[in-house]
Amino acid sequence: MTPAATTAIGEAAAEAFDAALAGVDCRLQLDDGRSLPLPVRRWHGDAGSADGWLLARCRGATIDLGCGPGRLVRALVAEGRPALGVDASPRATRHCAARGAPAVRRNVFDALPGQGNWQHAILADGNIGIGGDPAALLRRATALLRRGGSVLVETEPAACGLWSGRARLQAGAHTGPWFRWAVVGRDALPELARRASLRIHDHGDSRRRCFAELVRHHVHQPMHRP
Repeated sequence: MTPAATTAIGEAAAEAFDAALAGVDCRLQLDDGRSLPLPVRRWHGDAGSADGWLLARCRGATIDLGCGPGRLVRALVAEGRPALGVDASPRATRHCAARGAPAVRRNVFDALPGQGNWQHAILADGNIGIGGDPAALLRRATALLRRGGSVLVETEPAACGLWSGRARLQAGAHTGPWFRWAVVGRDALPELARRASLRIHDHGDSRRRCFAELVRHHVHQPMHRP
């Protein structure tokens, strides 16, 4: 995927999500006919107990990709942990600023602050679907990390495999433009991690949400003896 293509994808998705970022109840309509509810109230609220699994594993500097209104960043900063949100939507970054959550308006595939020095990268709330190619997104997230870092992801709690295609947001009678997206079931994550040269280090469930911590997969070379 070219830089121009990823930028276009990010801008289309950012525009599409503006209604949800404004607090309007929305559904994600997939081009296979399915319609999925979006947890808009969760995005706009404070980090809750269901976010605890993710937050507890952010032991160092953390970058939240697709941070939305910034609840996770705000929670980390409030605990004195360095964190930064990234979102392509100007509405999202304005929300972050209003609640004291540091964030930059940027496509996740663009150059980002601190690249290669983050301890953790978060892909929560379905954001593993950004761009429609989860393996490419996981590789991108890994490139942001320092040695020994991890990618913290949220998948669908059901074993629903991997879907990739076009999606759009439906807010009442209004339907937004199509953009590339993916939906990842918990059963699809091991293969996606392998394709991104990652492995599942830890996993957990919290109130019908499913999380995993991915770390680099190191291949041990056989020792050659003279």
